[in-house]
Amino acid sequence: MTSPESVRRVQADSPWEETIGFARAVAVGDRVLVSGTMPLVGGVLQGEGDPYEQTLAAFRNALDALRKFDLGVESVIRTRMYLTHARDVDEVGRAHKELFDAVRPAATLVVVSGFVDSRVLVEVEVEAFRGADAT
Repeated sequence: MTSPESVRRVQADSPWEETIGFARAVAVGDRVLVSGTMPLVGGVLQGEGDPYEQTLAAFRNALDALRKFDLGVESVIRTRMYLTHARDVDEVGRAHKELFDAVRPAATLVVVSGFVDSRVLVEVEVEAFRGADAT
């Protein structure tokens, strides 16, 4: 059983974290889960209209959350990519390969009907492994 003391949560600058009531990332045991992450920096959309740039920005935000747990891309074991247009699969895939080719995480890519901000083309999630002896 997991005690509340063994769960660590971090926040970011997403306007929805406070409104909806969620953490950017949660660490428990040997796993760190990063919530759905959009390509926003300081509330400003990165790469408007460009699925490749949005994917890079969203994953960089997710990787920034992992750094708060002293983890990097090498710790990523699973990614999820949600995109609004099937036509963007190649560009989203290109960005994913650029970031994760060396570690080859399990990955899922799904086309969805949209996001809360209609300018967003891509949202991502990341799961990382920090070792069985992590605290």
